[in-house]
Amino acid sequence: MDDSRVVAGAIVGSLAQGGGDPFSDLDLTFAVRDDATVADVLADWTTAIIGELDAIRLVDLERTATIYRVFLLRGALQFDLSMTSAALFRVGGPRFQLLFGDTGRLGRGRDSTAAPPAMMFIPTPVVAEDVFGWGVVYALHARACVERGRFWQAEPYVAATRDHALTLACLNRGLPAVEARGYEDLPAETLAALEESHVGALDARALHGALAASVRALMREGAYASIPYADEVTERLRELAAGSRLAG
Repeated sequence: MDDSRVVAGAIVGSLAQGGGDPFSDLDLTFAVRDDATVADVLADWTTAIIGELDAIRLVDLERTATIYRVFLLRGALQFDLSMTSAALFRVGGPRFQLLFGDTGRLGRGRDSTAAPPAMMFIPTPVVAEDVFGWGVVYALHARACVERGRFWQAEPYVAATRDHALTLACLNRGLPAVEARGYEDLPAETLAALEESHVGALDARALHGALAASVRALMREGAYASIPYADEVTERLRELAAGSRLAG
């Protein structure tokens, strides 16, 4: 997009180093001119991305001065877009390839305090759309780990997908939806549908099967919750829900 409010942009993540594979996310980050509002620019770009790329907006994450917005594109491609005010924009590490702008002119007013500790998983508000969206993100991460042969890394992402499906099921039925408190009170048929979602072995077949069961449950609960874009997400994850390899 041609937007004078955006003064720098970069690719981040594995693609910034010329690596990546068909399962890599697309991660782009931008600096917003200091006299503009990050939220306003992000809103305008979101409208354009949805209209031009047929994207589905999944979730947002705010970290200090940066807003991250996650989209699902066709082909089950995850697109992470982040924006930061120019005064706080900086090179975040070695996986950073500047596309335009000059980082030497940016970041002069940034906070010098240490970054907060990393977290194991993203804290998710107990809101149906957020639970569903993060469940989709974890499913995509699980798929990528399995395809890369990183089975130990894949297993917790499969479990996170299942837990988001169960949490959403609790929300849908008015049961306690935090700390797994409502799981035991879910209908028997809901729990039975997730019996195959537990990983029985650290191999591709077992992980694909458990992930497929978790994704199918998440999609059912998304539809039950009447999330507007649940049907379209289900179509884009159709092969994953069937336990098949996606082309990315």
